[in-house]
Amino acid sequence: MDQIDHVLLAQLQQDATRSYAALGRAVGLSAGAAHERVRKLRERGVIRRTTIEVDPAALGGAVLAYVMVETSVWIGDSAEVFSAIPEILEAHVIAGSASVLLKARTATTERLQDVLRRVYAIDGVSGTQVTVVLETFFERPPSPEATGEA
Repeated sequence: MDQIDHVLLAQLQQDATRSYAALGRAVGLSAGAAHERVRKLRERGVIRRTTIEVDPAALGGAVLAYVMVETSVWIGDSAEVFSAIPEILEAHVIAGSASVLLKARTATTERLQDVLRRVYAIDGVSGTQVTVVLETFFERPPSPEATGEA
């Protein structure tokens, strides 16, 4: 990836509905050349999908929690058990005192308790540690600059 690709990605992360003409102007290319660059970024898997960002609270997801899941057996190959719980937005196999880290959103703390009950009922889960987010200062998408990619 070169600097033009980086700028195109940054432009698309700010507003994925930008026209190829606007993208081309931002990097000094024609609309067709910008379109070709974006197509190649998709083909290489750099751009995985195009989506919108929705306010989670507006959809009933005001409570954000991170759940560290302790297990008595290896469940790293069991992503489907976590993905079956719709309130769980992310699941990561981790190293450390827990085996899995989950990101969950619910409307209320009572609903979060229900999610935790369902997680605890999964075979092999021996405990959970929950951190409830009180306020989010910021969230940002990944960028090549932040990851050291240049």
